[in-house]
Amino acid sequence: MIIAVDGPTASGKGTIAKALATRFGLPHLDTGLLYRAVGRQVAMKGGNPDDAETALAATAFPDSLLEDPALRNEETGGFASRASVHPAVREALFDRQRAFATRPGGAVLDGRDIGTVIAPDATVKLFVTASVEARARRRHAEMRERGIVVTLQEIEKDIARRDVRDMERADSPLKPAPDAYILDTTAFGRDQAIEAAIEVVQEIAAKQ
Repeated sequence: MIIAVDGPTASGKGTIAKALATRFGLPHLDTGLLYRAVGRQVAMKGGNPDDAETALAATAFPDSLLEDPALRNEETGGFASRASVHPAVREALFDRQRAFATRPGGAVLDGRDIGTVIAPDATVKLFVTASVEARARRRHAEMRERGIVVTLQEIEKDIARRDVRDMERADSPLKPAPDAYILDTTAFGRDQAIEAAIEVVQEIAAKQ
């Protein structure tokens, strides 16, 4: 069983994907980390993620970079979003993601184009979303727990910018697959969102 979990920044898709992987005994890949690693590589080299050649060169990052805590910060997220608009970057990372998705026994992948590009044949496709305000509050709380000082307004603006960039890019834009189940987590707490996702997966899998 392949489970594709897509959605915008801070929608809760990563938390949900991890929980689904645990619940159904499947390996999990946060594909966003691959793009964050590209963004981080660009930043460490002092490059410009808006430059296609610079971003493409950064796809040759070492595997050890995936363990870098800096991948989770806002600056890296911004660099990743900018680097990911380049078709060559997405093509370079496609095979790595596709191989994970098609491994024997299935897998859970979360990202922005899993159900539309990486695994259009997924058994279950979830598109997890929430309002910009709700996502900003979650990210703000997360940042405060990590001791990072940033205002809620700054995070709202950053999330809104990323949404526009991700949805309007020419290659693999952020959008639900036609057969995806839309899960709006605006009014949900963490456990409610996970339970709702599990129910959707069980219902769809039962019909296969």
